[in-house]
Amino acid sequence: MPCASLTEHSVDVAPSYEALRLGRGGTMVASCLQDVFCLPALSTSVAEARRQVVFRLRSWGVGQDTRDSAELVVSELFTNAVRHTSSEDVRCSLQLIGARLRLEVADQGCARSVPQARSVGVDQEGGRGLMLVEALSEAWGVTAHHHGTGRAVWAYLV
Repeated sequence: MPCASLTEHSVDVAPSYEALRLGRGGTMVASCLQDVFCLPALSTSVAEARRQVVFRLRSWGVGQDTRDSAELVVSELFTNAVRHTSSEDVRCSLQLIGARLRLEVADQGCARSVPQARSVGVDQEGGRGLMLVEALSEAWGVTAHHHGTGRAVWAYLV
Protein backbone atom coordinates (compact mmCIF):
# COMPACT_ATOMS: atom_id res chain seq x y z
CA MET A 1 0.00 0.00 0.00
CA PRO A 2 2.33 2.78 -1.18
CA CYS A 3 0.43 5.76 0.15
CA ALA A 4 2.95 8.44 -0.66
CA SER A 5 1.78 8.52 -4.28
CA LEU A 6 -1.96 8.64 -3.60
CA THR A 7 -3.83 11.79 -4.45
CA GLU A 8 -7.44 12.78 -4.16
CA HIS A 9 -9.72 11.92 -7.05
CA SER A 10 -13.40 12.24 -7.65
CA VAL A 11 -14.68 10.44 -10.67
CA ASP A 12 -18.10 9.76 -12.10
CA VAL A 13 -17.76 6.15 -13.24
CA ALA A 14 -19.42 2.88 -12.37
CA PRO A 15 -17.12 0.29 -10.80
CA SER A 16 -17.05 -3.19 -12.33
CA TYR A 17 -19.33 -4.70 -9.68
CA GLU A 18 -22.02 -2.24 -10.77
CA ALA A 19 -21.97 -3.54 -14.37
CA LEU A 20 -25.41 -5.14 -14.03
CA ARG A 21 -26.91 -1.78 -13.18
CA LEU A 22 -25.71 -0.30 -16.47
CA GLY A 23 -28.21 0.03 -19.26
CA ARG A 24 -27.73 -0.87 -22.93
CA GLY A 25 -25.06 1.11 -24.69
CA GLY A 26 -23.25 1.82 -21.43
CA THR A 27 -25.82 4.27 -20.08
CA MET A 28 -25.29 4.62 -16.37
CA VAL A 29 -28.26 4.03 -14.10
CA ALA A 30 -26.46 5.11 -10.92
CA SER A 31 -23.36 7.27 -10.95
CA CYS A 32 -20.44 6.50 -8.69
CA LEU A 33 -18.28 9.13 -7.06
CA GLN A 34 -15.00 7.97 -5.56
CA ASP A 35 -12.21 9.45 -3.49
CA VAL A 36 -9.09 7.98 -1.90
CA PHE A 37 -6.60 9.52 0.48
CA CYS A 38 -3.79 8.25 2.64
CA LEU A 39 -2.44 9.65 5.90
CA PRO A 40 0.32 8.69 8.31
CA ALA A 41 -0.76 6.20 10.99
CA LEU A 42 -0.66 8.79 13.77
CA SER A 43 -3.34 9.75 16.27
CA THR A 44 -3.15 13.32 14.93
CA SER A 45 -4.23 12.04 11.50
CA VAL A 46 -7.66 10.96 12.76
CA ALA A 47 -8.95 14.55 12.82
CA GLU A 48 -7.57 15.14 9.32
CA ALA A 49 -9.33 11.98 8.08
CA ARG A 50 -12.62 13.28 9.50
CA ARG A 51 -12.09 16.67 7.84
CA GLN A 52 -11.33 15.14 4.46
CA VAL A 53 -14.37 12.85 4.57
CA VAL A 54 -16.75 15.64 5.59
CA PHE A 55 -15.30 17.99 2.96
CA ARG A 56 -15.65 15.42 0.16
CA LEU A 57 -19.17 14.38 1.15
CA ARG A 58 -20.27 18.01 1.38
CA SER A 59 -18.83 18.65 -2.10
CA TRP A 60 -20.83 15.67 -3.38
CA GLY A 61 -24.05 17.05 -1.87
CA VAL A 62 -24.45 14.28 0.72
CA GLY A 63 -26.97 15.13 3.45
CA GLN A 64 -26.02 16.23 6.96
CA ASP A 65 -27.18 13.04 8.71
CA THR A 66 -25.08 10.81 6.46
CA ARG A 67 -22.09 13.18 6.77
CA ASP A 68 -22.35 13.06 10.57
CA SER A 69 -22.55 9.26 10.59
CA ALA A 70 -19.66 8.97 8.12
CA GLU A 71 -17.55 11.31 10.25
CA LEU A 72 -18.04 9.07 13.31
CA VAL A 73 -17.50 5.83 11.41
CA VAL A 74 -14.28 7.04 9.78
CA SER A 75 -13.06 8.35 13.11
CA GLU A 76 -13.57 4.96 14.76
CA LEU A 77 -12.10 2.91 11.92
CA PHE A 78 -9.11 5.19 11.45
CA THR A 79 -8.44 5.25 15.20
CA ASN A 80 -8.50 1.45 15.30
CA ALA A 81 -6.05 1.23 12.40
CA VAL A 82 -3.68 3.61 14.20
CA ARG A 83 -3.98 2.02 17.65
CA HIS A 84 -4.16 -1.66 16.85
CA THR A 85 -1.75 -2.12 13.93
CA SER A 86 1.86 -1.27 13.30
CA SER A 87 1.02 0.52 10.05
CA GLU A 88 3.01 3.44 8.74
CA ASP A 89 0.11 4.74 6.65
CA VAL A 90 -3.66 4.31 6.62
CA ARG A 91 -5.69 4.48 3.41
CA CYS A 92 -9.27 5.72 3.36
CA SER A 93 -11.61 5.38 0.39
CA LEU A 94 -15.12 6.62 -0.19
CA GLN A 95 -17.58 5.56 -2.88
CA LEU A 96 -20.98 7.12 -3.35
CA ILE A 97 -23.17 4.91 -5.53
CA GLY A 98 -26.56 6.54 -5.87
CA ALA A 99 -27.55 7.26 -2.26
CA ARG A 100 -25.38 4.50 -0.76
CA LEU A 101 -22.00 5.42 0.73
CA ARG A 102 -19.19 2.89 1.12
CA LEU A 103 -16.35 3.83 3.47
CA GLU A 104 -13.21 1.76 3.77
CA VAL A 105 -10.16 2.14 5.99
CA ALA A 106 -7.19 -0.07 5.12
CA ASP A 107 -4.15 -0.66 7.29
CA GLN A 108 -0.83 -2.39 6.64
CA GLY A 109 -1.39 -5.20 9.09
CA CYS A 110 0.23 -6.67 12.15
CA ALA A 111 -2.90 -6.49 14.32
CA ARG A 112 -3.26 -9.21 16.94
CA SER A 113 -6.93 -9.98 16.25
CA VAL A 114 -9.75 -9.49 13.76
CA PRO A 115 -11.86 -6.38 14.43
CA GLN A 116 -15.24 -7.24 15.92
CA ALA A 117 -17.91 -5.44 17.90
CA ARG A 118 -17.94 -6.52 21.54
CA SER A 119 -19.80 -5.75 24.71
CA VAL A 120 -17.92 -3.74 27.30
CA GLY A 121 -18.65 -2.81 30.88
CA VAL A 122 -19.90 0.63 31.85
CA ASP A 123 -16.63 1.38 33.62
CA GLN A 124 -14.41 0.60 30.63
CA GLU A 125 -12.98 3.60 28.85
CA GLY A 126 -12.73 2.14 25.33
CA GLY A 127 -13.98 -0.74 23.23
CA ARG A 128 -17.24 0.71 21.94
CA GLY A 129 -16.02 1.90 18.54
CA LEU A 130 -17.16 -1.03 16.43
CA MET A 131 -20.50 -1.13 18.28
CA LEU A 132 -20.95 2.46 17.12
CA VAL A 133 -19.94 1.52 13.56
CA GLU A 134 -22.45 -1.34 13.65
CA ALA A 135 -25.23 0.96 14.91
CA LEU A 136 -24.60 3.66 12.31
CA SER A 137 -24.09 1.49 9.24
CA GLU A 138 -26.32 -0.63 7.10
CA ALA A 139 -23.57 -3.27 7.01
CA TRP A 140 -19.88 -3.48 7.86
CA GLY A 141 -17.12 -6.04 7.65
CA VAL A 142 -13.45 -6.86 7.31
CA THR A 143 -11.57 -8.10 4.26
CA ALA A 144 -7.94 -9.02 3.74
CA HIS A 145 -5.96 -6.36 1.93
CA HIS A 146 -5.33 -7.24 -1.71
CA HIS A 147 -1.54 -7.05 -1.24
CA GLY A 148 -1.62 -9.88 1.31
CA THR A 149 -0.79 -7.88 4.42
CA GLY A 150 -3.15 -5.78 6.42
CA ARG A 151 -6.87 -5.56 6.12
CA ALA A 152 -9.64 -3.24 5.13
CA VAL A 153 -12.61 -2.50 7.35
CA TRP A 154 -15.59 -1.22 5.38
CA ALA A 155 -19.03 0.12 6.17
CA TYR A 156 -22.10 1.03 4.11
CA LEU A 157 -24.22 4.02 5.06
CA VAL A 158 -27.43 5.25 3.48
